[in-house]
Amino acid sequence: MNSPRREDAIELHREPDERIPVGLSACLAGQPVRFNGGASQSKLCLQQLSKYFSYQTFCPEMAAGFGTPRPAMRLVGQPDSPTLTYSNRPGVNLSARLRQGFAGKLDQFAELDGYILMKNSPSCGLERIKVYQPSGYPHEQRVSGLFTAALKAQYPQLPLEEEGRLHDAKLCENFILRVYAHRNFRVDVLDQPTPKKLITFHSRYKYLLMAHNQAAYKSLGKLLANIDRTELDQLLPNYFAAFMEAISKPADARNHSNALMHVLGYLKNSVPSQARQNIESIIHQYRQGIVPLVAPLTLLNHYVRQYGNDYIRSQYYLSPYPESLGLANRLF
Repeated sequence: MNSPRREDAIELHREPDERIPVGLSACLAGQPVRFNGGASQSKLCLQQLSKYFSYQTFCPEMAAGFGTPRPAMRLVGQPDSPTLTYSNRPGVNLSARLRQGFAGKLDQFAELDGYILMKNSPSCGLERIKVYQPSGYPHEQRVSGLFTAALKAQYPQLPLEEEGRLHDAKLCENFILRVYAHRNFRVDVLDQPTPKKLITFHSRYKYLLMAHNQAAYKSLGKLLANIDRTELDQLLPNYFAAFMEAISKPADARNHSNALMHVLGYLKNSVPSQARQNIESIIHQYRQGIVPLVAPLTLLNHYVRQYGNDYIRSQYYLSPYPESLGLANRLF
């Protein structure tokens, strides 16, 4: 049996010594910027996630000088090119004014690793925003708010989520996972990029990719196989786009179980058979929805910390974000 290693060596994200920069709709921060002069203060963002995120707040409607209180707004016209207008004065086109208000601000979001948005807003809504027709009924197709659409266009890999959806355990976990992955890529790879840095990043995210999207896991590996024959400036954006798309949806229990079993395979020569069988049993219980994801992860982390090799100990799958967030406790 291999000699034990220090327990803390695998901890990729201990209590954060620096918070990650994340954008936040100003109303969610408690600022009185909504159309009625109120706010929509988010306890989740301000009391829980603020321990890990450093917020940059912004309200596009205030930046455009609409002030508060102001008449309620809505989108009208066609979903592919909606117009912002007042709900009680549909003939007034406010789109250009709103865009002029935030156009000069978009560059300041280049250092962010995520953005939390206010739902149902014609400017900040992430998706499912109604576009009203002359009949007074909304079009069947829903869209993003105008500011969010511009944010997506300028930063297509930036993790975005609505505050309301963060109260869903799987969506919250996936958003935070993406924020940390975005941060790791930006800091560990894009800061003076080299082929070695990119390969190291991919290697450390191997099993997390496997858990989220096995097809992407294979295609990204093939993409990097030609790294010596491809210009790095061309490869980096293609890889990053494919990587962020691969982890854009929560992993299901079947794929998690597959990744967990692969990690367990690295312990077959170092951990006693009875202990491995116990871990395998817990993995099966997780797949059946009997125990949460944290159960097999905790067991694997315990043995990997002591007996795993450097490769498996470096996997972000085992610790994609600080354990103190407790996100895996709620995942079945």
